Amino acid sequence: MEEDVKYINGSDMLVKIAGKAVANCTSHTTTFTSETKDRAVKPVASAPKSAGLWKRKGVTGLSISISAEGLRAWKETENGLMEIAPDWGKGQSVEVECFEREKDTKPYLKGKFVIASMESSMPAQDDVTYSISLENDGEPEIYPGKEVVAA
Repeated sequence: MEEDVKYINGSDMLVKIAGKAVANCTSHTTTFTSETKDRAVKPVASAPKSAGLWKRKGVTGLSISISAEGLRAWKETENGLMEIAPDWGKGQSVEVECFEREKDTKPYLKGKFVIASMESSMPAQDDVTYSISLENDGEPEIYPGKEVVAA
């Protein structure tokens, strides 16, 4: 008998910036990027010429970026655009955590990130929204795939 699969609900995945959750968040995206370098070598003399068509890849850098979108509210209790703006204005990195609701004591991503951009959209007769973009500042403390060293 096949086991029932429980899918993760996106509403249960949250982001904190400088210790407070991103307010009225409608979605967020985490992107893990590898910078690569092509390595093309001439095939050995005994190999067919076509053997040189396949390039090798090398990783030259790793980065993580996070984007979040949300609705703006008059009386914000979490980290909305206006609450995050002073951290952006300092031009310094902030502590960011990505975590599962009700399991926020153990984030799956945690580290220093730079607030790369903030944007607000104010269409007539519609909700005012905002978006924020973050980029890692060095290697995060916690991220998927990082080996955990027991203390």
